[in-house]
Amino acid sequence: MTDYTTVSIPKDLAERVESTIEGTSFSSTSDLVRFLLRSIVIQHQREGKLTEAQFEDIAEQLADLGYLDR
Repeated sequence: MTDYTTVSIPKDLAERVESTIEGTSFSSTSDLVRFLLRSIVIQHQREGKLTEAQFEDIAEQLADLGYLDR
């Protein structure tokens, strides 16, 4: 069995995520967050180190998709 922890995000962001994932394969905000974090960690592991520029590129992409406020 997998242990879990809680991550807090602002309620307004959670509401935006919930409306964004409607009609997608993500069944919850948690599903989306797990997917995004897993993607970032996998990229980091493949490249050995995530540079500030790469992190900014990821953040910009997420902002463009409406997942982050910039």
